[in-house]
Amino acid sequence: MAIRSNHYDAAFEEFLRSRRTPYVAVDEKRRALVGDDSLKSLDFIVEAAGRNLLVDVKGRRFGGSTGRWENWATGDDVRSMTHWEGVFGPQFRAVLVFLYWLDDATPAPLGADRFDWDGRRYAAVGVGVDAYAEASRARSASWGTVSMPRKAFREQARPLSAWLDADETAVPPFTAARRA
Repeated sequence: MAIRSNHYDAAFEEFLRSRRTPYVAVDEKRRALVGDDSLKSLDFIVEAAGRNLLVDVKGRRFGGSTGRWENWATGDDVRSMTHWEGVFGPQFRAVLVFLYWLDDATPAPLGADRFDWDGRRYAAVGVGVDAYAEASRARSASWGTVSMPRKAFREQARPLSAWLDADETAVPPFTAARRA
């Protein structure tokens, strides 16, 4: 079961429920052991457009001083999701879903799925873990985080609905709204 106290996971789950998209929320209480390897649990297994997605939700707050569409993850997130994709096999695709909690003054990015849930506004995009791993660069050695350069992220990220409904490569890329 997803961590329901995490509003990002709960909002993602509600997005799936509202679309009647079949999914399984994964119990995140413990890391999984695959052979001798300890893996971070993924968040959801989603049946989408005749294929299966392995989803790790990355909740980010937009606003404040940075004014950026942050896309960082931990190296462990990327490594574990890559490993899960191999465990589940070729019928599964690992995706990092970046779910942005928008402040009232922030326009949602063009091309991102926008929705409201529990009094909050969100924008959602997804990036295949393979593309993320290829383009990501170290962000913080002490925190073990990585991120994609903004240009690569804009080229690779697609609206969440594109991952759920169709071939995400047929959908125009995400375009972050510029701050005035």
